[in-house]
Amino acid sequence: MDSGGSGISWKYTTSGNDYKKPDVQATASGSGQYRHGTVRKVNVPPSYIQKRNECHPASDACSANHPPGHSVKPVHGFNALITPEKMDWLAGVSARYGDLYDGRNHGQFACSIKRYTSGSKRPLNYSEQRQLIPLLHDFKVTPRWSWRSLTTTLHSLTSADVLTPHKYIDEGGKETQAALLSNLLDAVIFKCNQKPEARDIDAQGISNLLWALAKMVDNGLELEKTPKLKEAVAALLPHAKTNAESKEEKDHCIPQQIANQLWAVAKLVDNGLELVKTPKLKEVVAALLPQVKTKAESKKEKDHFKPQEVANLLWAVTKLVDNGLKLEKTPKLKEAVAALLPHVKTKAESKEEKDHFNTQATANLLWALAKLVDNGLELKKTAQFKEALAALLSRVKNKAESKEDKGLLISQHIVNLLWALAKLVDNGLKLEKTPKLKEAVAALLPYVKTKAESKEEKDDFKPQGIVNLLWALAKLVDNGLKLAKTPKIKEAVAELLPHVKTKAEAKEEKNQLIPQHIANLLWALAKLVDNGLEKTAKLKEAVAALLPHVKINADSKEEKDDFKPQGITNLLWAVAKLVDNGLEPEKTAPFKEVVAALLLRVKTKAESKEEKDHFNTQAAANLLWALATLLNNGLELEKTAKLKETLAALLSPVITRVDSKEEKDRFTPQHIANLLWAVAKLGEAIELNRVKSTFYFLVDRIRKNPQLSQQDISMSLWGIMAFCARSYLDSGSNNKHPLEKHIGELSSRLENTFPDNTEDQSIIAMAAGWLGRVCPVIPYYTTNTSQSQSTFRDHLQSSFPSLKIEEEKSLNSLPPVDLLLPDYNMVIDIQGPFHYVSGDFKTRNGSTLLKIGLLQKLGFEVIEIPVNKLRKQDSMKIVIEQIKARLAVSPEAYGSVSLNSDEWVADEAYFTADDGGQFSDDCYFTAEEYSEEQTGKPKRKRKRKKLVKTHLHKH
Repeated sequence: MDSGGSGISWKYTTSGNDYKKPDVQATASGSGQYRHGTVRKVNVPPSYIQKRNECHPASDACSANHPPGHSVKPVHGFNALITPEKMDWLAGVSARYGDLYDGRNHGQFACSIKRYTSGSKRPLNYSEQRQLIPLLHDFKVTPRWSWRSLTTTLHSLTSADVLTPHKYIDEGGKETQAALLSNLLDAVIFKCNQKPEARDIDAQGISNLLWALAKMVDNGLELEKTPKLKEAVAALLPHAKTNAESKEEKDHCIPQQIANQLWAVAKLVDNGLELVKTPKLKEVVAALLPQVKTKAESKKEKDHFKPQEVANLLWAVTKLVDNGLKLEKTPKLKEAVAALLPHVKTKAESKEEKDHFNTQATANLLWALAKLVDNGLELKKTAQFKEALAALLSRVKNKAESKEDKGLLISQHIVNLLWALAKLVDNGLKLEKTPKLKEAVAALLPYVKTKAESKEEKDDFKPQGIVNLLWALAKLVDNGLKLAKTPKIKEAVAELLPHVKTKAEAKEEKNQLIPQHIANLLWALAKLVDNGLEKTAKLKEAVAALLPHVKINADSKEEKDDFKPQGITNLLWAVAKLVDNGLEPEKTAPFKEVVAALLLRVKTKAESKEEKDHFNTQAAANLLWALATLLNNGLELEKTAKLKETLAALLSPVITRVDSKEEKDRFTPQHIANLLWAVAKLGEAIELNRVKSTFYFLVDRIRKNPQLSQQDISMSLWGIMAFCARSYLDSGSNNKHPLEKHIGELSSRLENTFPDNTEDQSIIAMAAGWLGRVCPVIPYYTTNTSQSQSTFRDHLQSSFPSLKIEEEKSLNSLPPVDLLLPDYNMVIDIQGPFHYVSGDFKTRNGSTLLKIGLLQKLGFEVIEIPVNKLRKQDSMKIVIEQIKARLAVSPEAYGSVSLNSDEWVADEAYFTADDGGQFSDDCYFTAEEYSEEQTGKPKRKRKRKKLVKTHLHKH
């Protein structure tokens, strides 16, 4: 047998890295212990005259389930266990009996090491490993070892962490450990593959071995780099399935074995053993699930699951579902969960200490319930689920408020508990209808602040913990937990922010943030800011520390750095929300670089033919909203990758889903409102004909929905008006647009919400203006006169002293115009970069198009002057001369003359004054003339509409 260590590869992680794992110390408690037999002391070498049916007991570190008369006590004096004489004696016994030796003395020695760690309530430390490992150089397994000796030895050494290299162990020690493990795995593979099958393979041994193999993987043994371990698992699984299905063995299969086997399978799957590529795993799970249900429903005390076993079973089932086990194809899983829920309630409410769930078990149970619901298991409506959840929530509150248990709540427990509560709320559990949940959250929040403030290493949050905590707090706030009424949340977030910055700037690999962490953190911070979190210096520092990671990962070509479609969506949404809430892009240079890098990813993913890269309906809607919001807030992207191509690529999945019968129903009101607003806001950056039919479909869907939020109505109404304005300006026709009837419907619905904010009142005023109705509200506008506007006005007035000019005038309750020439029914609009998509002074956005369209519908001529054409005196003079030429005739004579008159050369209607005084089409007077030039329609004269006098209200 190969005694080398080839194929053994460890990564130095510990079980604590998993924020959603069961208490594996208790999981395996007793799992290496046989039902019959006694423990023989090994302090003195016994003679090798033993009966074949004597067993080798193996108990685990924290066993609460030892046979009558057997107690696990610390074996005082580790040195007494590992004397050279004892090791020589073991080697001598093995050599003396050769192929006849069944390995029981080696098994007893392994048991003694495990009993020592059990008594010490910890695995071997570095000093103890350093003493023991060299002595194991001649610890050999031979083919005639009994199944019991083999399973006892492997389980005991694994439980004591003898086979897990300490990070400070030398290379010689690592080689000895690897050789011993390889030797043991060879023996397991040999035993399992024997033909005919070995008669001594039993359920207890299978359970012990599966637990041991899973535990090693959980402790850092890399599956992909350890083919022998995968081979051992593959050899063991058929026996596990046979035993689980055997009518003879089933009656002897105790609850703990079922729990351990399912835990082990789940742990292996969670560490990379793929369910799809390992069909035997599914078969083992399918064989074990009916036993879970049978034992859970049994009224016999011997069949009852202990609290830790209930927690581990639900954890295991959840992990399997989370890793691809399809609920709809596994009805036995639903039955098993339903059978376990009454046990959760009973034990959580029990007053007997032996029935209590410990803190980690409580956290894992809540995590499991939250994950199962998140994966589609319809539990939240059942009475059993509600009762189990209520009992667990009371347990959480009592644990958190108990002075005795205060020290037992570690950072990982707090993370898991808050994450689980937030996930339940995110899946429909109403905070206002679940007071116990709010009480549990309130009891846990002080711990977040305390642990975050602590300088002790044991309280340190790992990157995943910080991410989960901030995500949980953001989700709770987003689902109704008011920041203003919950100051403890603000305090917790304030203490977590420096940790975000520290982890983002960390150079140690263990503290580095992966792409998903970065996306979730920025999403959480943006969501908290959107719900009222103050933009403190700590927040800005945390965001500033995260942004470079986004760019680095987005630019990276390595797969491990790649953002998933949901991650890209969350990142762009988060950046947009932060900018929209006041983090000014011009003061945060990385924003532009981050968005530019992400847009390339958006285009690549949107054009990908692989399904895993596709954006779903919500993602596409959020991306378009985010991009429109960023551009609307002045983020200039003219130097980034082809913006219009990116938009076209992003629109494709939306159009495809609209055209699909299966996908049509997946558009929620919020998705539709976001899409209508974003498509309209992006204005001329999107080809009109490409989205026309999609826009019509979305409008039809939104108007039929009787339950729209005020925000959905407001965004949809604005989007429809901006779209109509663009069509009106593009066609140059006064014909009624098909969508105009919906403007009236949605405007009435918005009025009925009695909005008290200027934005919604302004939208109502615009709708009235578009439809030619009396405005039902009087919006209050603030005015802001730019320096460019003031300078241009002064020059125009100086050049034409008799000209009447009014500034910041509100016409028909519409937002104020820059300059009004009332005697000529003319409006001059000085257009800064915010009027254009990406500030390019060429591609007008939806807001600009709607403003121009509304003014033209009211009968005003509009002169649009890009502000970049007024930056030099010579340029300004040329612009003013053009206006003076238009106004050269007397007001009375000019009143009936349109800018579309033949007296005005069409090419001169689009002028710009650059350094050489040449004209180009960068600056233009009216959008109507532009459309006529494009469509070739004849110019028409229009009578001047009488100016309706209005008043500007300021506050």
